[in-house]
Amino acid sequence: MKKKIIVAIALLLLIVGGIAIFDKEKQSDSSDELALYGNIDIREVQLTVNGSEHIAEIFVQEGDRVKKGQLLATLHTELLETHLAASEAELQAQQQIVNKLKAGNRPQEIAKAKAEYNAAKSAARTARDSAKRLEKLLPKKLASPDDVETAQAKASTTTAQAEAAHQAWLLAVAGPRKEDIALAEAVLKAKGSAVKLAKQHLEDATLISPSDGVIRNRILEPGDMVTPQSPILTLALIDPVWVRAYLPETGLGKVAIGVGAEIMSDSFPDKRYQGWVGYISPTAEFTPKNVQTPELRTRLVYSVRIYACNPENELRLGMPVTVKIPLDQKVDTANTNRCNAHQ
Repeated sequence: MKKKIIVAIALLLLIVGGIAIFDKEKQSDSSDELALYGNIDIREVQLTVNGSEHIAEIFVQEGDRVKKGQLLATLHTELLETHLAASEAELQAQQQIVNKLKAGNRPQEIAKAKAEYNAAKSAARTARDSAKRLEKLLPKKLASPDDVETAQAKASTTTAQAEAAHQAWLLAVAGPRKEDIALAEAVLKAKGSAVKLAKQHLEDATLISPSDGVIRNRILEPGDMVTPQSPILTLALIDPVWVRAYLPETGLGKVAIGVGAEIMSDSFPDKRYQGWVGYISPTAEFTPKNVQTPELRTRLVYSVRIYACNPENELRLGMPVTVKIPLDQKVDTANTNRCNAHQ
C-alpha cells in the first residue's frame, strides 16, 4: 500500500513538474515574441474634377487596376474649347496692338504730318501778310474796319492751326508714349492669363489617376452633372498597405518604430509577409470593440501601424491578420526600402 502511495505521489510530482516546465517554456517563448491582431488597411481617394459640366465618358469599371497618369473620365468640353479659342483670338489682337505701339509711326505718317505742318505754316503766313496789307489801307479808307478785323482773325486762326500741325508733326516723330505702351502690355498680360485659365479649365475637364491603384467604386455615370464637390470614382491605393492594430500598454516599452514584423492571414496560411512598425500613436485609447485581445477590453491600448510588403497584392482591405514582432532585434529607423530588400 505504501508503495502505491509513493508511486502516486511520484507521478503527481512529475506531472506538476512537467506542467511547470511547459508553462515556463511557453512564457519564455512568449517573452521573445509579441503577437498583435488587426486588419489590413489602405488609403482611398475620392476622385473628382475641378469643373462643373456633364460627364462625357468614364473609361474604367470597378476592380480595374489603373496607373498613375492614366485617363479615367472626361467631361463635355465644347463650351470650354470655344472659350479658349475666343481668349486666344483676343490675345493675338492685343499682341498686334503692342507691336504697333512699339514700332511707332511709319515714315510715311511722319512725312504726312510734316507736310500738313508746312501747308498750315504757309497759310498762316499768307493770312498775316493779307492782314498787314489791309491794316495799311485802313487810314486811307481803302479798306473797311470789318475787312481788317476779319483778316486779323483769319491770321490768328491759321497761325494757331499751323502750331497745332507743328505739334502733331513732333508727336509723330516722338511716337507713342511709354505709358501707352505699358498699358497695352499690361492688357496683353491679362489676356495671356485669360488664355492660361481657359486652358486650365479645359484640362480640368479630364480626370487623371493621381496614383497606382484599383477602382473600388464607380459613383457617377456618363450624363450625370458633376461639380468639384461630387466624386466620380473611388480609388483604392495599393501602396502602401499596412495593418491597423492596437498595442497593449504592457507592450509599449517592447516595440519601437522601425522594428521588423511578420504578418500572417487565414486566407494564405502558409505565407509570411514581411513588414515593419511604421507608426505608434502618442495617445492611448480604449480597445475598440471589434478587436479581440487576451487582455480585458477596458485596458488602454495604442494604435500602431505595421507596414506590409505585398508584392502580389494578396492582402486586401479589411482582411484580418496576425502580426508577430520579435522582441530581440535592433531598431532600424531608416528602413524605407525593406520591401525591395525582400524581393
